[in-house]
Amino acid sequence: MRTTALALALATTVAGAPIVHAAHEGPIALDGSSTVYPISEAVGEEFQRANPKSRVTIGIAGTGGGFQRFCSGEIDVANASRPIKATEADACKAKGIEFIELPIAYDGLAIVVNPANDWAECITTKELLTLWAPEAQRKVTRWNQVRASWPDKPIQLFGAGTDSGTYDYFAEAVVGKDKGTRGDYQASEDDNVLVQGVSGDPAALGFFGLAYYQENQAKLKLLGVDDEKADNGAGCIKPSQETVEKGTYQPLSRPLFIYVKKTSAGTPTIEAFVRFYLEQAGALSKEVGYIPFPADAYGLLQKRFEARTAGTLFGEGSNVGITITELLKREQ
Repeated sequence: MRTTALALALATTVAGAPIVHAAHEGPIALDGSSTVYPISEAVGEEFQRANPKSRVTIGIAGTGGGFQRFCSGEIDVANASRPIKATEADACKAKGIEFIELPIAYDGLAIVVNPANDWAECITTKELLTLWAPEAQRKVTRWNQVRASWPDKPIQLFGAGTDSGTYDYFAEAVVGKDKGTRGDYQASEDDNVLVQGVSGDPAALGFFGLAYYQENQAKLKLLGVDDEKADNGAGCIKPSQETVEKGTYQPLSRPLFIYVKKTSAGTPTIEAFVRFYLEQAGALSKEVGYIPFPADAYGLLQKRFEARTAGTLFGEGSNVGITITELLKREQ
């Protein structure tokens, strides 16, 4: 229950005596990924309950849009569904902004179709490439062009906009690093818009975060993905808490992040909020449909924040397939 988790977060014990943390007040502004939004929203709600004079506001400008605001000094915390790019890190550096990168949960990208689709149950990574490669634009437009046994019907595509970290991760995992995808699809940084698009079009196929599928599964159909590149005989796998956490749903499993301005991390309200976020990220991410890290990973992340370790664990790119625990232990 949230109330139990909240009570634990509000008090620590020193020499057997409970000490309630001081209340914090003032604004805390986040912006960025719509995928990360439900986790940050849940954390923000609980933090405000504990600190009624605080005000947590969260935007959904997309990961790229969030980094623009973050690196211009407009916000203290950015939500991101991919690691920061070198160009974005350079933009922060140019403004004198150091950042602390904190992965907070796992997500899987869901490949979905309309429930009226009675022919597709699984799609291979090769077929995803056929469908989404840049050269497919205005050429691969019918279902039977993806798989000959599928019907000769037009296919309508929906996916994350290019400001979205979901787009960046999908493009790298499916097409390849720095190649991008075809551009002739219905794009939005708001996953709810994509849900509406796929659920309203019998010929549709789309991709977005697994949590948005889980919230809307009554009006969507989830496809499995066969990662032919892995050559591990696993076959067609659907995203779930188990397959994402164990890394068997590949290549479309990924970590999610918040980025904290280092100079803001020492201010009492922001410091308290980030500590609270890391304490609650596991339970609340699961509550809103995401996959928490192992408990030891959150302990390592707390140490990373307390040490004010600046910079990225990932470097350029999304490091498709690597686990967060591996990265944290490597840094330690």
